[in-house]
Amino acid sequence: MNQHHRPPGATGRTRTTTAALRRALRRETAGTVALLTDEEDFTAMLQYETFAFDDHGRYLAHVEELLEALARQGGHTTVALFDPEDYADYCADTGLDPDRPTSRSRYTAERAATGPRVTYTGQSLDALVPLLVDIAVRRATWEYATLLLTDAGSCADCGQDIGRASFDRASQLLLSLLDAAGPGTHHLVCSVPAESDQLIALLHTTRDTTGPARLDSAESAEFVTVLAAGIALLAPGGLVLRTSTRGAPDRLHGWRLHHGRLVPLTEAEVFDAYCTDARTGEPIAPEPHVDYRAGFPLTPDDPTHHPH
Repeated sequence: MNQHHRPPGATGRTRTTTAALRRALRRETAGTVALLTDEEDFTAMLQYETFAFDDHGRYLAHVEELLEALARQGGHTTVALFDPEDYADYCADTGLDPDRPTSRSRYTAERAATGPRVTYTGQSLDALVPLLVDIAVRRATWEYATLLLTDAGSCADCGQDIGRASFDRASQLLLSLLDAAGPGTHHLVCSVPAESDQLIALLHTTRDTTGPARLDSAESAEFVTVLAAGIALLAPGGLVLRTSTRGAPDRLHGWRLHHGRLVPLTEAEVFDAYCTDARTGEPIAPEPHVDYRAGFPLTPDDPTHHPH
């Protein structure tokens, strides 16, 4: 046989070394790093003899070096939140020994699929940690608000599912509010007191001169769920809207959540809310280039909607 004859199925590629193949495979392998973001969580892990670190600052430095090394290899790396309390529960439920590195890696892999996580793109830990914590807080807030809606039960008068009706009502209110707000970049904050926590949800959106506001599906779902929890609980919460448009001062509007409805605040009430220290009650200087305005009326209440 002619030694230059190419066997069936062969390609024209040159021979690749084993090391090069491994490097190529590494670039196509996703990895996850679990991060202990604060000193308290780090201290909780010191009870395990196999946990190799004893200083949180040095631990974070090593994590950052690891992330940089993984980035140089060209792979995709996800940074997940490591929760020591949740980890202990996980090991108890699965029968794993919590004082084994393999148990920690298994927990990391499973929780990273559904828990708080951030894609590492070369950012410093100073930038990554607050983002990861914010995602974790938002997730916990959404889960708690969802639980409140689930436990709300049914209306004693009409049998209506209170949680579902409140979610539908909150969705209508948000769309009505954004429609009335007009074009611009909108920042909304909804605050609802609950039995064991203060639920706070944020929503950022932009609306052009034509068309509806562009909403992030996850962020808007979290916002609507918190607002719905306030409606279902008949809680005395509040909602504020800050709108920015080019060449004009920011506009601030506010509403109070009263008996399941959003009632517009007056201009003076909006000014007081923003220009008073919530902790001390002392006045705060108003922001420059900001107009404090009354909340505007939203779509009239559905006549079939009534507090439970």
